[in-house]
Amino acid sequence: MEQQSAQDDSSGPNNALQVISNGLVHLMSECYGRGPTKAKTYILDDAYVICVMHEIFTTAEQTLIEAGEKDLVRDTRIAFQTALAADFKGVVEEALGRRVLTYQSQIVFDPAASFEFFILEEA
Repeated sequence: MEQQSAQDDSSGPNNALQVISNGLVHLMSECYGRGPTKAKTYILDDAYVICVMHEIFTTAEQTLIEAGEKDLVRDTRIAFQTALAADFKGVVEEALGRRVLTYQSQIVFDPAASFEFFILEEA
């Protein structure tokens, strides 16, 4: 499986990956009032984009998690990501110049991270 990941390169596919990472972090920051502390984007087989983000939870979400409400936090996050799917897909489409067919998001709690999955239209 061919894999590319974002580096500090300012041209080519690595720059697009950095643009995606930065764009998704910015979007989450705008929408949640706080963005992840770290993000890295990968392209697999020229068909899939995966962005992994760390330290994603807001103070309110962290309070709920500590109160045993992980399912509530997950359900709310997934509903929110679904409502903003067009915005998330737009970040990837603009950076790569390719249509995103579908988008899915998932979170985990230990470590606090999210995984943003995009399936690209065939090139």
